[in-house]
Amino acid sequence: MNTRGLLDQLFKSGQDLLQNKAGGAQGKSASGGLGSLLSGAGGSALAAGAMGLLLGNKKARKVGGKVAVYGGLAALGVLAYKAYGNWQAQSGAGSAREPQTVDRVPAVQVEQHSQAILKAMVAAAKADGHVDERERALIEGAFTKLDNDQELQHWLHAELNMPLDPSVVARAASTPEIAAEMYIASVMMVDEENFMEKSYLDELARQLKLEPGLKAELERQVRQASL
Repeated sequence: MNTRGLLDQLFKSGQDLLQNKAGGAQGKSASGGLGSLLSGAGGSALAAGAMGLLLGNKKARKVGGKVAVYGGLAALGVLAYKAYGNWQAQSGAGSAREPQTVDRVPAVQVEQHSQAILKAMVAAAKADGHVDERERALIEGAFTKLDNDQELQHWLHAELNMPLDPSVVARAASTPEIAAEMYIASVMMVDEENFMEKSYLDELARQLKLEPGLKAELERQVRQASL
């Protein structure tokens, strides 16, 4: 699978998503509003529609500001790297090993990071219970238009239909850096004022075995980037 290419499109779609909201899409159904972007010819518009469907109409305006700060997958790695550095400096948890975030690993390892990040994003999208059978079909259709990779489509179908379980999601974090990236992607996707979504985030952090100080620093990086 080429998950990196798909994630780059999704992360770069934030500005289009916000422009669409400003144009009056807020409050419309997924089959209109955000979903109407899927009929656009441009890949950026398609990506914005796919991201909008994942976010859900009710929280797209609030979370859209976070999405817009990402210039691609590498930008997520940069935030994780900064968070690690700040946390190590503040806690004295220094390490001789430089954090191997997605922007710093060999190309052969990028797919492993990318698949874990997308898994986290899909799971976070389900945290408020808005992804029903109809919306799953819309999301799968949107991703098919973005990337017709059959292996990726089968994987996405399985992820969308899998019961939400933070412990299962966390198993994809084979390194501490991937855990940090997955958490940043999850923070980006949720409305932290929603009780269900905040509870999911807290449990995911526990399952990812994130130190409290690192968890707080990862959240701070997302907040700062979205200002």
